[in-house]
Amino acid sequence: MRFGAKILFEDVTTAFQPGRRYGLTGPNGAGKSTFLKILTGEIEPTKGSINRPRKVGILRQDQFAFDNYRVIDTVIMGNAPLWAALTERDALYDKDPATLTDDDGMRLGELEGVVGEEGGYTAESDAAILLDGLGVESEIHERKMGELQGGQKVRVLLAQALFGNPAAMLLDEPTNHLDLDSVHWLEDYLNNFEGTLITISHDRHFLNNICTHIADIDYNTIITYTGGYDDMVLAKTQIRSRIEADTAERQKKIAQLNEFIARFSAGTRSAQTTSRKKEVERLQSSDLARSNIQRPFIRFQIKRPSGRTPLEFKGLSKSYDDLKVFENFESLITRGDKVAIMGRNGAGKTTLLRSLLANAPMLAGHHEDEFKINSGTVIWGHETSVGYFAQDHSETIEHGLNCIDWLRQYDMEASNEELRGLLGQMLFSGEDALKPTKALSGGEAARLIFCRLMLLKPNVLVFDEPTNHLDLESINALNQALQKFDGTVIFVTHDEDLLDESATRIWHVHNGRIDDFKGPYSEFIAQKK
Repeated sequence: MRFGAKILFEDVTTAFQPGRRYGLTGPNGAGKSTFLKILTGEIEPTKGSINRPRKVGILRQDQFAFDNYRVIDTVIMGNAPLWAALTERDALYDKDPATLTDDDGMRLGELEGVVGEEGGYTAESDAAILLDGLGVESEIHERKMGELQGGQKVRVLLAQALFGNPAAMLLDEPTNHLDLDSVHWLEDYLNNFEGTLITISHDRHFLNNICTHIADIDYNTIITYTGGYDDMVLAKTQIRSRIEADTAERQKKIAQLNEFIARFSAGTRSAQTTSRKKEVERLQSSDLARSNIQRPFIRFQIKRPSGRTPLEFKGLSKSYDDLKVFENFESLITRGDKVAIMGRNGAGKTTLLRSLLANAPMLAGHHEDEFKINSGTVIWGHETSVGYFAQDHSETIEHGLNCIDWLRQYDMEASNEELRGLLGQMLFSGEDALKPTKALSGGEAARLIFCRLMLLKPNVLVFDEPTNHLDLESINALNQALQKFDGTVIFVTHDEDLLDESATRIWHVHNGRIDDFKGPYSEFIAQKK
């Protein structure tokens, strides 16, 4: 498969076996979504053929395709033969009984047979069970899809892919917009799935928990490894190291042969030099393929440390009309704390962040200064400086500039070399530094905001879902950077590895309250059990 002159993968022959769960990995732009679309039949390969089972569940990324349908009906559409039979059957039943023909009666009998075979008589209850497991409340089931928010739509579309016991499921980023409870439910469901599963995910923890195999797109091909994501990385590294060692040995041999050829080509040993030239040609014919993986380098530093208590708040309350988000929450953060805010979608995690940031000493402008709390006081400490990564990048990166000029406005004294160095660390090399901000993808916008944080060097970092648009290499780089950061961090995330490895403290938002657990995520989970 290729786009223009760019080859994504070439001459790939592979099979995905029943009972196995495959994670499809590779850097952004490697062709993961393209390959999934080839498997679904949405696009045709440049050459070659695909064999598919009759019933395939697909997680669709178009959130607006079903806006005119009920939520429960959208889920049932995941079983296309059943939905077609139900639609045709209901149309016949809506006809005037006096106009029904014998053919209509026979057709109704056939359709009832299809409905029975496909589980149509329990379809609504089966769909409701899936929706409940994914956190879509029963009162929403009868509403139109167009009335739902983006996160709710994604859950419904995921239920659609899971519905009808498909022989294979193709899921593109199934954990996007899911809270941890829903992710855990999904993991349990997929681990009991007996068909073939192929999923793209940038959640390392999820891939390690569900995958029996990893199909990795790199070197313009697809290589399958046994085990989860971490197993793949280890095997791939070992194979690469062995190939590089063999290549180094081959280059050493070539150098020795060339030295012999140079010394004796004009003498009596010309026959031997001819054979050695052929040997050099044979050894040089095998080039080491280059990996497509690019790894950003993130390093957060502080210009000056904050006081011992960078943040303290008392009696913090916030509600929307009759909905109480949290009430009388009070706490203080000690310098060096790394606080993870977690809870179900809609529990109030972002609301809590915005409440804290309303009067924060920000190093760059933001829109949270207009946010109002109902009661309480928020006190930012001595010498505190805050850097903020908002969930909505459109509020942070204005259009009409290129990347380097957008970054320059936050430190007019920074040299071109310093700015290009930061951009290069975030994979904006060469002409990419001049890319217009309006043309940035979600992942590129996130990396540009990381550049700003590295330039400004605040001593408190605040992140709202920083991993949403990042690939696995960028998420791992962020994880390492947060662990090594000497300052204070407050972050909202659904990435379990980030929670487990970076957080030293947990704020759990639920049922109108916030529990403050002073300890790592693993101890918080152990306490819950």
